Amino acid sequence: MAASVDASPAAAPRTPQQPQKPRTLADLIGKAMTPLCRKRGFASVDIVAAWPEIVGPRYGERVQPDRLIWSRRKDADGEDIAEPATLLVHTDGPTAMMLSHETGQIIERINAFFGWAAVGRIKIAQKPVMPRPKSRPRPPRPLTGEERARLDRQVEGVEDDRLREALRKLGERVIARGDAGKRS
Repeated sequence: MAASVDASPAAAPRTPQQPQKPRTLADLIGKAMTPLCRKRGFASVDIVAAWPEIVGPRYGERVQPDRLIWSRRKDADGEDIAEPATLLVHTDGPTAMMLSHETGQIIERINAFFGWAAVGRIKIAQKPVMPRPKSRPRPPRPLTGEERARLDRQVEGVEDDRLREALRKLGERVIARGDAGKRS
C-alpha cells in the first residue's frame, strides 16, 4: 500500500518568498516588551504603560514601578499558595515620604486595575526616576472670520463680561480642535 501524501496548503511549509500577514505595531512592541516585564515580575507591560493613570498626576511622573516580588510559599500538600505580591517602586526622598502615607490607596488602585488582589504591599526605594518624555499638544489653529463671527453671535446674549469671555475662549478651542484630525 502506498502512503498518502497530504497536499493541503496548511501542511505545506512556508517558503521564504511568501509574505507574512501585516501585524500592528502594538503587537510587535508588546511582544518585545513582555519578556522584559516578566523578568521584572510583571505579567505584561500593561501596568508600566498605564502607571500614570493608575496612580494619578501626583505620582505618575515622580514614582516608577520597578518590579513585582512574588512570595513562594507552599502549603502542607506542596501546592503553591497564591499571595499578593510586593510592588517595588522607586522615587526621590520627599515623594517617598508622601507616598508612604498613601500606599493603601495606591494598592487599591493597582488591584482595581488588575481586577484582583495582586499587590498586598508597596516597598519604596529612594532612587532617581527616569523622566517620561512629554508630548506637547499642538497649538490650536486660528479661527476663520466666519467661525469667529458665528461664535460672537452665540455668546453675545451673555450679560456677564467674564463669563462671556470665558465662553468665547472655550468656543475657540472647541472649534479649532473640531477638525484637528483633518489637518496635516
